[in-house]
Amino acid sequence: MLKNDLFLRAARGEATERTPVWLMRQAGRILPEYRALRARLSGFKELVETPELAAEVTIQPIDALDVDAAIIFSDILVVPDAMGLPYEMVEARGPLFPNVIKTAADVNKLRIPDPEEGLGYVLEALRITKKALNGRVPLIGFAGAPWTLLAYMVEGHGSKTFSKARGMLYREPALAHQLLAKITATTIAYLKAQVAAGAQVVQVFDSWAGTLPPAHYTEFSARYIAEITEALAPLVPVTVFAKGAWWAVPEFAATACRTIGLDWNQDPAQVRLQAGNKTLQGNLDPCALYGTREQVKAATETMLRQFAGGPHIANLGHGVYPDTDPDNVRVFVDTVKAWRG
Repeated sequence: MLKNDLFLRAARGEATERTPVWLMRQAGRILPEYRALRARLSGFKELVETPELAAEVTIQPIDALDVDAAIIFSDILVVPDAMGLPYEMVEARGPLFPNVIKTAADVNKLRIPDPEEGLGYVLEALRITKKALNGRVPLIGFAGAPWTLLAYMVEGHGSKTFSKARGMLYREPALAHQLLAKITATTIAYLKAQVAAGAQVVQVFDSWAGTLPPAHYTEFSARYIAEITEALAPLVPVTVFAKGAWWAVPEFAATACRTIGLDWNQDPAQVRLQAGNKTLQGNLDPCALYGTREQVKAATETMLRQFAGGPHIANLGHGVYPDTDPDNVRVFVDTVKAWRG
């Protein structure tokens, strides 16, 4: 039984006494307790792949920030890793794939893993977290959208352009679809396993959505996100967050997703018109948290006014930046909690 079910009710589109609030990347480098734990380890992957530690980090922001939901500490790249394409997390540089997908033979080598075998450490972290939370707040599971995962698997690392991955869509669209279909099948099984392990909402992150032109986004991303939401929606509410793809809101509105996440460049009033009865999530500019306490409060209240007229989950328009002052994050959270607009 949940002691605080505000987030879950809002994710279902139900009325709430106040706007629930959480932050993408809330479990991480903004918290000194996270940095202290991370300093004892060999690196990011050890933390992700040790269920007890991932659970501890997941719960830290619930204690420190008093947010209305926990999101399991993990990474979107655990999926290609489980499929047979391992990644490294290089300090100060980000993810790196020693091998990349170039040919049909490379795609054929990839497996669609059993989630308990290939991703059991994430599922165990969910189970430990769910038990430790003891109903304090809902638990969010997540995965990367197929296009975003393809982008890393073909490019091999982060990129401003993802030109190799985008080039594949032009040169070899059939191969791209073959890879996307495998990623999608893996993701559906993985998210269903997350729900079985305790996730009460799942979010699909399409971090590199904005790199594609609209026609390509429809063909190579939105259709696969729709497939994922269709498979998961009978189990739990599904959130889609596609950074930079403002044009895709009508497509998401036609899917089985329950919540649409907004980045900070989107107009909530306009999205509300396009999204029908969907819950909206977002969308304060993460850089607004660099302001004074008074400025953070004012920016947060302005954002909350813009979401009037329908169900809303307060969040940033992207993940909280690691050099953000935790006290300003608390101002953001407290302002949302006090708001009765």
